[in-house]
Amino acid sequence: MPALPAASLDALLRWQASQRPNALALRWRDPAGPVSDGPWAQLTYADLAQRVNAIAAQLAPHLQPGERVAWLGLNHPAQLALLFALARLGAVLVPLNHRLSPAEWCSVLQDCTPTLLVHDDTLAAAARDLAQRHGSPLALWPVQVLGGAPADALTQPPEAATDALDTPLLLVYTSGTTGLPKGAVHTQGNLLANMAIAAQVQGMMAADTVLTVLPLFHVGGLGIQTLPALSVGAQVVLFSRFDAAATLACIQHERPTLTLQVPATLQALTSHPQWAGTDVSSLRAVWAGSSLLPPEPLRAFMARGVPVCNVYGSTETGPFSIALPPEHASSHVGSCGWAAPGVDVVLCDAQGQPVAPGAVGELWVRAPNVVRHYWPDRPALDGAGFFHTGDLAQQAADGSHTVVGRAKDMIISGGENIYPAEIENLLAQHPSVADCAVLGQADARWGETVVAVVVLREGTPTSADWAQALQQFLDGRLARYKWPRRWLRVDALPKTALGKVQKAVLQQRLSS
Repeated sequence: MPALPAASLDALLRWQASQRPNALALRWRDPAGPVSDGPWAQLTYADLAQRVNAIAAQLAPHLQPGERVAWLGLNHPAQLALLFALARLGAVLVPLNHRLSPAEWCSVLQDCTPTLLVHDDTLAAAARDLAQRHGSPLALWPVQVLGGAPADALTQPPEAATDALDTPLLLVYTSGTTGLPKGAVHTQGNLLANMAIAAQVQGMMAADTVLTVLPLFHVGGLGIQTLPALSVGAQVVLFSRFDAAATLACIQHERPTLTLQVPATLQALTSHPQWAGTDVSSLRAVWAGSSLLPPEPLRAFMARGVPVCNVYGSTETGPFSIALPPEHASSHVGSCGWAAPGVDVVLCDAQGQPVAPGAVGELWVRAPNVVRHYWPDRPALDGAGFFHTGDLAQQAADGSHTVVGRAKDMIISGGENIYPAEIENLLAQHPSVADCAVLGQADARWGETVVAVVVLREGTPTSADWAQALQQFLDGRLARYKWPRRWLRVDALPKTALGKVQKAVLQQRLSS
């Protein structure tokens, strides 16, 4: 296990501010708005530490240790400063997924009962409406007031607790692909362990520039690169939201060394008209948070000499659990790679026993960055400290892991186990397929049959021949009992804000 970067987030930032006071920590921009020269546009490590001091002093009279503060906004440096300030106060940040509906926000707030709701300008009206809907007292704080009080109005910022590692700091609600979201409780120790693991695997150093375009309301956008970069004194270029043209322009002109993407943004970048003319040579790697990556954008980046490295994890696991390093990116396409340092991974059957070598089993993860419970006190781990991910995977002879699907998504047809990810991965390689999902449908004869729901690329003929062409493509590549028996063409797949296909929604469509 890599050594923790510090004993608390507060100590970490203070150390970086003392060692690198004039080095840039954050540069922020909104691709949809004008270039800003405001107080949050550019922060050195000394600036960031001063802003955190001011926010902590400002909030101290309004918060007790353990109380929650919700954030509703796009990516903003204030969200990161608020996280560090709450770490000092012993309070908890609850970042709301800004793509959810008001009813879903209300459900989260009713579950965790925050004291304050901090919001940005973009979602100010939504925040006011949410406070009215919530009913219970909820103070609204615009982002402009954070750290903006006159110096003589601020009390001395309190000292951080000495036993900070076990203190809850971040409450992140699962994406809710099925059922109601649950709040995963991340302690400072969880976050610091994840920073150490992620920074080591990615080889992060102070000279790096990390481009963050994914949402910070999720542990992927926050924990895979952004916080690890700050932990080593690197610079983070933070976009309020993803924009393909702005991302390519940033890569061309500002020369980041690392960035994190997801399948949808990889597709958007490599299919953009500016892709061919963009110099991407500053990137030593693109990391991608997904168990399954589409092959076409991988080939596009790799053809330009940039490896695309998969990282596997979940809201509960930090999320840095299994990673495919750059040197294996081209030889292990489709794999998630190897367990990260300090992370124990086992594959188990339905009885909780390790599976035979090469067999499919559920991924169980145990590590210091894995949460111990859901809000408020529901256990997340088994008696041995393992988190049961619900994902099914195989381990190759070289130790690398490949995710083949979700346990609940496994299709049993005629007594045979069929893993949707295997079929989806093959279909994604067909030039006519833009996106796809495979799921099971109840069948009186076979128990279940395989259904392929497909989004075809623009220009694909609308005749019935497309399904036949895809089935012919599977011939020789996939056992016949795994072939889809039903094909359905749609304009788009229902997805969560982070790009996960909502198969429960597709199941409802199939049964309606």
